[in-house]
Amino acid sequence: MTFLTIGHRGVMGVEPENTLRSFVHAERAGMDAIELDLHLSKDGALAVMHDAEVDRTTDGTGLIADKTLAELRELDAGLGERVPVFEEVLDAVRSPVQAEIKDVAAARALAEVMRRRDLVDRVEVLSFHDEAVAEIAQLVPGVRTALVASRWKSDVVDRARAVGAATLVLNIRRLTLEVVEQAHAEGLKVIGWVVNTQDHLRLARGLGLDGGTTDFPEIRRAGRFTA
Repeated sequence: MTFLTIGHRGVMGVEPENTLRSFVHAERAGMDAIELDLHLSKDGALAVMHDAEVDRTTDGTGLIADKTLAELRELDAGLGERVPVFEEVLDAVRSPVQAEIKDVAAARALAEVMRRRDLVDRVEVLSFHDEAVAEIAQLVPGVRTALVASRWKSDVVDRARAVGAATLVLNIRRLTLEVVEQAHAEGLKVIGWVVNTQDHLRLARGLGLDGGTTDFPEIRRAGRFTA
């Protein structure tokens, strides 16, 4: 079974998360795909950042939605890195990308970039928001989508199917074999996050997961030999 290893915000365990430096490191480490997060700036740019606020990951304060791209560019995102936009990441690395929509408003902007740059084969779109997954599927025919959840109820597989998602990305600390088997029976892939230790890797293998999202490049190498 092929086990996919996905770089979480690049390789955020060793580099500033969601920066070009982190994404390039993830690609050089051989990650099968790179995961990133998208918010809309005040002037409609697809800013690559996890939180709605810039406070945790930069030297600035305030909401991304209240800042223009020019204002975001002035911030230090770690080790002198700047907040990138989605298009810059696409140009900086050649790896497949998992783009997580952190707010529903970003779906339309992402759809425009995907259509313009013909990214259906390269970019998979993820979201915690069912409505965002459904919307991007309508806007970009043929796009691959995944529903993300940290806590979920027994209907999580039905939710994924209802919005046309082909994959579930679920918190590995709460995953059960029952959910994985139910998803696989419905033809869905299951990715666990975050897989950061040997114990997590063994759990992922034991559950029969299709892959894991990790903060560390070492997991890619270890995953090749973990039964």
